[in-house]
Formats: sequence, C-alpha cells, structure tokens
Amino acid sequence: MAESLETAPVKPTITIDDLDKIDVRVGRIVAVDDVEGSKKLIKMTVDFGGFTRTILSGMKEEREDCAAELTGKQALFVVNLAPRNMAGEVSEGMVYDIGYEDGIVPVLAVPEAEVPDGARLG
Repeated sequence: MAESLETAPVKPTITIDDLDKIDVRVGRIVAVDDVEGSKKLIKMTVDFGGFTRTILSGMKEEREDCAAELTGKQALFVVNLAPRNMAGEVSEGMVYDIGYEDGIVPVLAVPEAEVPDGARLG
C-alpha cells in the first residue's frame, strides 16, 4: 500500500480549451545520458514514432541507475512546450512524473499497457 499523503489544494479551474493546448503523447525512452556538469539532470532521447525529442529531467538523484531503469520504458510526455535551455543543453518537452511536487520519490506516469509510440492523450 502506498504511503499516506497530505492532499494539496486543487489548482485554479481551467477550460477544456486550455487542456486541449497541451500535447501529451506516449514516448519510448531509447537512451539516457548524464548532463555534464549537472548533479540533477539527465538527457533522455525519446522516440514518439514519427519523431524523436531530447528531453531533460532533474531525476538523476532519484534513481540508482537512470539509464538502466528508464531505457526502453514508455512514459507520458508534453511535446509542445517551447524549447528550454538547461545546463548548456536544450530540452524539447517534459516528462510526466508523479510525486515530485509532493516531496515523495517520483515515479513515471506510464500507460497501463504497451501502446504505439506517439499515441496521444485524450
């Protein structure tokens, strides 16, 4: 059974139009590398079927061996965020992980079964 958590307040209400702006897709993590000079960041190469993205995440300290634990896994990603420079690298999206904001060790948001890479949320 999962540990107990104090429930955070619900964020302000958004409209369905706001939600429709976010492009969430399933991607397969095909490579994981350390970001040179960063204690927290990893660089994931993610396959979305018809395209590949580099996505950075601050999860290096959360796992024993990020490459071994993440390579080959499917997860949910936001693919239409503006590119962001982080520690000399460019991130082209964001991985959904669960728990970071609540101070627990994060886990990836993953589909319950294999789906085609690039499948959209919704």
